[in-house]
Amino acid sequence: MTADVQTPAPEQVIGILGGSGPQGRGLGVRFAAAGLPVVIGSRKADRAEEAAADIARVAGSSRVTGASNEECAQRSDIVLVVVPFEGHADLLTSLGEALAGKVVVDCVNPLGFDKQGPYPLKVAEGSAAEQARELLPDSTVTAAFHHLSAVLLGDLEVASIDSDVLVLGDDRSATDAVQALAETIPGVRGVYGGRLRNAAQIEALTANLIAANRRYKCHAGVRITDLPV
Repeated sequence: MTADVQTPAPEQVIGILGGSGPQGRGLGVRFAAAGLPVVIGSRKADRAEEAAADIARVAGSSRVTGASNEECAQRSDIVLVVVPFEGHADLLTSLGEALAGKVVVDCVNPLGFDKQGPYPLKVAEGSAAEQARELLPDSTVTAAFHHLSAVLLGDLEVASIDSDVLVLGDDRSATDAVQALAETIPGVRGVYGGRLRNAAQIEALTANLIAANRRYKCHAGVRITDLPV
């Protein structure tokens, strides 16, 4: 199913499943600061409401609310999935009906950690995003926001984030909408990165960035060179 979404307009509601975690909170802060209505989802509604109140305070917005993950999915037009990979499949399986007809943005990085550092996990479907597509046949699944630092996102004193967001998907209107959503974050550029079948290497690259961040004590991102814009 192809959702009828072109660009993130002020009346479109942005939902963040797993929005009470660091990455979800950071994205929520930036979208709320851009004037978008945001619904923060969590397994427990009271935890989501607490996170939403904090995000609203930081962003100076009255358009942030908290809800259970199911209610978040129901109330939102574009829904970001920002949960640990171990809970990814179970969550999406439970929300198939609530997410039907929606643009779903999978932001999940399937990573493991050991004494040598981060490494990508093997996913039977090929990637977390492809797993989401299989579990959500009535949604339009895209992949994006894998490489943005939660620290930089959540700190509005960082006026501009020097990073591109690679957006993958098989539906042009959906990837255009997610690119536009990315560009509501100051300094960020949304860049089309290919079809969803190419999501595995995008997700895995996060392990390299984490390793670089640890070595150089920074918040590394990704920039694509030589684009015409």
